[in-house]
Amino acid sequence: MFTGIVVEMGTVREPPPRLRVAAPGVAGTAAVGDSIAIEGCCLTVVEVDRGELAFDAVPETLRLTTLGDLRPGDRVNLEPALRAGDRMAGHWVQGHVDGVGTVTSTGADGDALDVTFNAPADVLATTILKGSITVAGVSLTVTAVDDDAFSVTLVPHTRAITTLGSLAPGRRVNLEADVLGRYVQRLLEGRLPS
Repeated sequence: MFTGIVVEMGTVREPPPRLRVAAPGVAGTAAVGDSIAIEGCCLTVVEVDRGELAFDAVPETLRLTTLGDLRPGDRVNLEPALRAGDRMAGHWVQGHVDGVGTVTSTGADGDALDVTFNAPADVLATTILKGSITVAGVSLTVTAVDDDAFSVTLVPHTRAITTLGSLAPGRRVNLEADVLGRYVQRLLEGRLPS
């Protein structure tokens, strides 16, 4: 379980399937077997070596996420798994990517940046105005939503410490819908006539 609060931007050293990421901060406390969210996708640490972490990204992961797009030098958002007793700062995030969205537009709003994403229908089905959504591993608040897209507003701090600071139209991002919304949807599907 994660919170969507990025603790470090790592740098890709080797792309998948054996993903190697330079991340001195996270690597300093990581151990083999730990779960780390990379761009919102939960992966298991298979090696820790001099400030770098290695992960195995299986074909299913590469098909369903943006991790297959990564190249050496790319920056990635990193978050270690939540530990019992840690402060809950974002929202409940599983690290299970529900779909890939695409940036359709960006626009400045003072110091903030408004960003709109096209998203798969199943992600949008549980996305609500002022609700939570995870974009590339970052917990964000939805500022607008319709049948095809949703929007968020990025504050300067988020833009500075995550990969979201470089978003531009056409960029693909991992999306995870709010887990509470998914549970409610599933419960209602079982109770409502079809």
